[in-house]
Amino acid sequence: MSALFTGWIGAFALSALTLGAAMTFVAYMTWIERKVAARMQNRIGPYEVGVPHGWLQPLADVAKLLVKEDITPRDADRVLFNLGPVLVVVPALIGFAFIPLARGLAIADHAYSFLFFIAFASLTLLGIFAAGWSSNNKYALLSALRMAAMAVSYEIPLILSLLIPVVLAGSFRLTDLVEAQRGLWFIAYPLVGQLGFLIFLLCALAEGNKSPLDILEAESELIAAYNVEYSGIKFALFYAGEYAHTLAISGLAATVFLGGYLGPSFLPGPVWLILKCLALFLVILWIRWSLMRFRIDQAIRLNWMVLLPASLVNLMIVAWWVAGR
Repeated sequence: MSALFTGWIGAFALSALTLGAAMTFVAYMTWIERKVAARMQNRIGPYEVGVPHGWLQPLADVAKLLVKEDITPRDADRVLFNLGPVLVVVPALIGFAFIPLARGLAIADHAYSFLFFIAFASLTLLGIFAAGWSSNNKYALLSALRMAAMAVSYEIPLILSLLIPVVLAGSFRLTDLVEAQRGLWFIAYPLVGQLGFLIFLLCALAEGNKSPLDILEAESELIAAYNVEYSGIKFALFYAGEYAHTLAISGLAATVFLGGYLGPSFLPGPVWLILKCLALFLVILWIRWSLMRFRIDQAIRLNWMVLLPASLVNLMIVAWWVAGR
């Protein structure tokens, strides 16, 4: 397998394969979410396009958005307005390049791949703020400012919780983090593993704009968030970026806490990684469609008063234990 993907042609083929698989998963995540939401709320959900379960509905949605009129507000900053959707979706897709599908099978298996993943994942905030500011709409700007406050706040405990596997493995390379879990997954470490994973999951919900920490849109005061002035394919790119970010974060969580591609030998490594990603995505959907939303003050207080101190104490305990062993 490693010989097949050697050289520029192999790297290009692996990149195209990963990008195509990621975009396909992103499209069908909308279908999975609508099905799960319909089941939890006793509704039918997509059922007409692609009998028997509406499995062609994502393709119909994409076709519908492609033919819709692309409207740009008269007083908008056209450069940033058009650049916003790209800045949201591209960094989220780049994150897939650093996730190892198997040992020696990653587009960018760099010694600091963990740090690169975090850096690119953070860039989506620039696209959101550019969209909110350039729309020349006060509701879009307020929504973007809310997202900036949330992202800056929750980024700190998220990174601190991710540093726990890094300290345990002694490496910033994601492949090394997976290999260090051959004996025991990091989530199975008593208390510190479970607490680190829980903090990471809560912070990922906030950064991915998922309930109960989705405060970007509110029908009573903010209408439809920072992308309210967008239509057609640009609107679709924002949603693709949101789902791609959620999928990439699920892949990172599966890699650093759940053993990544490791699993019983009757299935190949990439299949185990995909199954773990889907399991995490279903957990996120279960939380989203089960719990009520926080207010912005409650969400910010939860971060600074609970998650940040807990993540700091958890990291210090792990560092003390690793230094003493």
